[in-house]
Amino acid sequence: MFSNYLIGLREGLEASLVVCILIAYLVKTDRRDALNPIWAGIGVAIAIALGFGCALEFGSQELTFKAQEALGGSLSILAVVLVTWMVFWMRRTARHLKTELHGRLDAALAMGTGALVATAFLAVGREGLETALFVWASVHAASDGTPRPLIGVALGLATAVLLGWLFYRGALRINLARFFTWTGGMLVVVAAGVLAYGLHDLQEADLLPGLTTLAFDISGTIDPSSWYGTLLKGVFNFQPDPTVLQVTVWLLYLVPTLALFLAPVGFASGKGKVKEPDEPGSRPSKAPQA
Repeated sequence: MFSNYLIGLREGLEASLVVCILIAYLVKTDRRDALNPIWAGIGVAIAIALGFGCALEFGSQELTFKAQEALGGSLSILAVVLVTWMVFWMRRTARHLKTELHGRLDAALAMGTGALVATAFLAVGREGLETALFVWASVHAASDGTPRPLIGVALGLATAVLLGWLFYRGALRINLARFFTWTGGMLVVVAAGVLAYGLHDLQEADLLPGLTTLAFDISGTIDPSSWYGTLLKGVFNFQPDPTVLQVTVWLLYLVPTLALFLAPVGFASGKGKVKEPDEPGSRPSKAPQA
C-alpha cells in the first residue's frame, strides 16, 4: 500500500505543480478569461488517463492466462522505462519547469482558446498517462486480492492535490529538490520490484526461460500471507521464491540506476550541483552584478 501511495503522491504532485504554475501565472497576469480553457484541457487529460487505466484493467480480463501474463509483463517493463525516464527528466529540468511552462502559455495565449486547451492537456496528460500505466503495473504486481493498493494510490493523489492547493495559496514551502530526490529514489526501488515481477509474468507466459530455476526459496521463513510478508510485498514487491533471472535483472537495474540518480546533476561534465526547482509564487533570483 505504501508503494502505491508513493506513486500517487509523486506523480500527482508533479501534475498538481504544473496546474498550480499555469493557474497562478494567468491570475497574476490578469488573464482570468483563459482559466476555463485551461481547466477544460486539464479535465480532458484526467478523463483520458482514467479511461486508459480502465481499458488496461478491464480489457486484460478478457484474455487467456498466458496472454494476461504476457500483457502484464510487457506493460510492467514499459512502465519501468517510462517512470525511470520521468524521474531523471524531473531531476534535471524541475528547476526550469516554471519558466518553460510560462513560455508555452504565452505562446498559447497568442494563438487562442484551442491552443490553451492543448497546452494544459499536454502539460498534464503526459503525467496522467504515465501514472495510469505505472499504477496499473504496480497494483498488478502487488495485488493481494484486496483494494488496499488502489486505496494507497487514491490517498497519494488526494495528498498531492492538497499539497498543490497549499502551494498555490502560499501556505506551504518545502525543499522541492530534496523532495523529488527522495521520492525519485524510492520510486526507483519500487520500479525494480515491478521490473522483476514483469519478468516473472513473461516467464509464466513461456516467453522467457527459467521459471523453475529459483535463486532462493525462503517462503518457509517469510510467510507471504503474514503481516510482514504482505508489508514487504506491498512496499518492495518482495517475492520469497524469485527466479535467478528476476534477481539478476533486479540488481542490474537497481544498483546502477540508483547510483546515477543520486549522483550530482552534471557530475560527468562538471556542470555543478542541483539547483532549487521553481516553486509556484517564488520570485526569480537576481543575476549577479558584474
